[in-house]
Amino acid sequence: MLDIDLSLAETVLFMVAGILTGIINTLAGSGSLITLPVFMFICGLSAPAANATNRIGVLLQTLVGLIGFHKKGVTDFKGTYWLLLPVIAGAFLGSQIAVGLDESTMNYTIGGLMVFMFFVLLFRPERWIHESTVVLKYHRRPLSILAYFLIGIYGGFIQVGVGIFLLSALVLISKYTLRAGNGIKTLLVFALTVPSLFIFLYHDQVHFGYGILMAVFQSIGAWIGVQFAARIPNANTWIYRLLIVLVAVSALKYFY
Repeated sequence: MLDIDLSLAETVLFMVAGILTGIINTLAGSGSLITLPVFMFICGLSAPAANATNRIGVLLQTLVGLIGFHKKGVTDFKGTYWLLLPVIAGAFLGSQIAVGLDESTMNYTIGGLMVFMFFVLLFRPERWIHESTVVLKYHRRPLSILAYFLIGIYGGFIQVGVGIFLLSALVLISKYTLRAGNGIKTLLVFALTVPSLFIFLYHDQVHFGYGILMAVFQSIGAWIGVQFAARIPNANTWIYRLLIVLVAVSALKYFY
């Protein structure tokens, strides 16, 4: 599917949504809260098709983000294979299950998880804004492997909010800073999106026209997000504040 049918006003809204999504996803997560409604209500895609099409933008946007983080030297990717394997395995399983996804049940499940994460964020905020170095040994603990596997399943299910869950695990379990964790999160989202996209392509649920167009705008937003994370003083604090707002909005979105 390559046909695109948008008015001028819809195209402008589409562009703004894509750029904002790229910025939000690069700095925190849950940018798909913007793109999924755009795909469904402006482009007229079904929920499953919107969920599948959304992966094209995520894939290209995370690739741009990875290149940016590497060039800026913001993140050290050493040792991340301990995280990649469980995330990819989980994403493959989650994407297979997504074909028969119960949308109503998932909405309440995601909403409940977001409420939980909101209170986790508010508890001991110093965990989130610290500037200590990364402790790689935490990657190899069974708790870490299980956590990233479960997050991979969720990411394969539905993209919305997976960045927040990954960033939370990277900070609270793997002991990354928010600034460094953003780069690792981007790598993990890219990794889990690859098998998910192939599975959705196999089931013919992807609209290439809207997906590629959104991907271009999301990539612009990702580049802007990397500049912010690399150059702005106290980036950890600003990302932490953005996380709180996004989690609160996500919870309300899925309950109401």
